Amino acid sequence: MDIYSIGFTQKSASEFFGTLKKQGIERLLDVRLNNTSQLAGFAKQADLAYFLKEICRAEYEHEPLLAPSDELFNAYRKEKGSWDALAKGYMKLIKARKVESALKKQSFQKKTVLLCSEAKPDLCHRRLALEYLQQHWPEIRIHHL
Repeated sequence: MDIYSIGFTQKSASEFFGTLKKQGIERLLDVRLNNTSQLAGFAKQADLAYFLKEICRAEYEHEPLLAPSDELFNAYRKEKGSWDALAKGYMKLIKARKVESALKKQSFQKKTVLLCSEAKPDLCHRRLALEYLQQHWPEIRIHHL
């Protein structure tokens, strides 16, 4: 089972949707805590759902179970906390949420991409979420776009 990840920052709409279309993505799982900000541009929730449907023929879903908590996010972003503290707290959080049981594994049969804002996966919770799921669903192959 292949699962993808992508960030929208540092990408034009053309590059972003072109990449998804080229990969044949059927479902985008938005794992952001805040997905309605004006700063999100073309990736605001309502606009993103429309563009995905029209350009890629893909579905949009928001999955807050895979989003960090306000406390973790604020400690990292606003209080300039460490990535290690965020990563450790996030892993503890998704373990407590039992996301491997709460999410429907069969829904990942559709070609799915996890979306967050970070341009690269190394310092993004979407990578951590996929690595966590891979520990519980070993058939997952992770691809970062």
